[in-house]
Parts: sequence; C-alpha cells; structure tokens
Amino acid sequence: MNTFINIDNLKKYYFIDKGIIKKKSYSVKAVDGISLTINKGETFGLVGESGSGKSTIARLLLNFTKPTENSIYFEGINIFENDKQTMKNLRKKIGIVFQDPASSLNPRSTIYESLRRPLEINGVSSKETDELIKQTIGLVNFGEELLTRYPHQLSGGQQQRVSIARSIILNPEFLVLDEPTSALDVSVQSQILNLLLDIQKKKDITYLFISHNLSVVRYISDRIGVMYLGQLMEVGSVDKVYRNARHPYTVGLLTSEPIYHPKDRGREKLVLDGEPPSLMNPPIGCRLTTRCPYKKEICDEENPELRYIEQDHMVACHFADELDFSKYLD
Repeated sequence: MNTFINIDNLKKYYFIDKGIIKKKSYSVKAVDGISLTINKGETFGLVGESGSGKSTIARLLLNFTKPTENSIYFEGINIFENDKQTMKNLRKKIGIVFQDPASSLNPRSTIYESLRRPLEINGVSSKETDELIKQTIGLVNFGEELLTRYPHQLSGGQQQRVSIARSIILNPEFLVLDEPTSALDVSVQSQILNLLLDIQKKKDITYLFISHNLSVVRYISDRIGVMYLGQLMEVGSVDKVYRNARHPYTVGLLTSEPIYHPKDRGREKLVLDGEPPSLMNPPIGCRLTTRCPYKKEICDEENPELRYIEQDHMVACHFADELDFSKYLD
C-alpha cells in the first residue's frame, strides 16, 4: 500500500523543573521511540491506557508541539522543517476532531459562524462559503435550519456532527480523531462511527483513530497499534491483533473488556497486576516487566524491538513466538 505518513523513532519528552533548591529537571517520556506508518486511505487505530502517549502523538501529527528527537513525514514532507507557505498548505490537508465537542466549539458563535471561520481564514469567497457549508452539513446529516443555533442548543451528537463538518470543510487528506465518541451515548456512538466510515468512502480521507474503547476501534479500523508507556507493544491488522494477539499487554487489554454474551463469561482473563510505572522513570528493559506474568531475566535488562512475527503483524516481546494465549482469545 501507499505510505502516507511515516514516523521513525519519534520521541517527545516533557522537561519538569523541580525547583531552584534541588536544581534538577526530570523528563516525562510521553513518546519514547515510536515508529509506524499509516497508509493512504486506511483507518489506523491507536489504543492504550490513559497516559500511554496516544494524544501526544496526535499533537505531534498536528504540529501543536515539537518532537524532542526525529520527525514525522507527511507524503515525504517533514512537517516540522518547512517554510510558512508549505506549512500553511500542509495544515489544509490535516484536520482534527476532538474528544469533547461541546468544549471544542465556540459557545459565542453560531454553528454557521463556526463553519465559516476556517473558510474565511483560508481566503474562500463569501459566495463559495455558503455553498461549501451547505454541501458539508449535507455530508454529516446536519439540518440547515440548525445553522443559526449556538452549541448549547444542540445535542451531543449534533455537536459532534458540527465538529466533523468543520474538520472536513477544507477537504483534508488526513483526519486525526481523538476519542471522538467517548463523550456520547452508545446509540449515538454507532451513528457517528457509521458517519465517519461513510465520509471516508466518499472523500478518500485517511484516519488516525485514537481511543481506549477496543470495541469501537475494532469496528472502524483497518490496522491497530497498541501503546503502553510511550511505546508501541503490538501493531497489525484488526483480525490478527484481536484474534491472534501475541503481546501480554494486548491480551490483558482485550480480556479486560466487559463480557456481554453469557457463553463467554467463563473465559479466563489475563490479569496484569499493579499500576503502570512513572513515565519519568520507566523500566530499563521491557516497559511491561513490572506487571507481566511471563517475564524472565532478559525482560528486566533489554527492551525488545518491535519486530515482524508474520506479515502485517509486529510485536515488541522477547517471547512473542513462544507464548500461547489461545485460552484467552476467540
């Protein structure tokens, strides 16, 4: 497939000054050596616990913050090292849908004004603006009669439709979806997910879908990356990761989901005891070594590389070829 975004050994550390007296600073290793590719037209799902670094990757992709080391390439262009005009053009190609639609919309602007603003900034004429807004709200199934309303006068689902409309109104090629359904009711979540899939087919947009909800990610994604403490533990197609997970952390996540069907309630769960270590002082070896029931001496000493164990399936575990998780999975 055509590589659209390439990330190679990306690092983002946040430095914290502990005060004049101690004269020390500590770094929070939010993203610590991430390498991945996102292909043209696919939906890449990124999952993991809170604090694993998912949203930091989103901020880096949007150039909201600069990396500590290395870079991100968008269609071969380094998104952090370009002139203003190139960056302006890149920004038109990348959109964002935030987690909470209510807080991402200006409460003092009508829906029409919120949709008009990105077009106005990019020099779209008034005549074209009205037509583009009409076309875009049609794509997200948002009523034209609601354009004069303010965000607080809309439901959560309607607010998120406005957020999606605003993100696609400039026809971006890439969309970062940062937990776009987590603030919505379950019934509304399915509507928004189906809407996103429909838009992707019509406009050929590439998605990065960030979530901690494994069921949602499974439904919408083509490939999945599992993050823990700033690193990728496993990457692969949806079917391979969900049915043949090879990293203990991935299996622990999958088996932690609520079981709804009565026939599955006797299935064993892989319990990862303890809490994640601090991002200021992660383990020297494998990130999961303090919680993994399968760890051996090498796990404390050497951080495993993310490697292919089969086509389109990568795992960062010393024993990925040996461990059997069949009793935990479908």
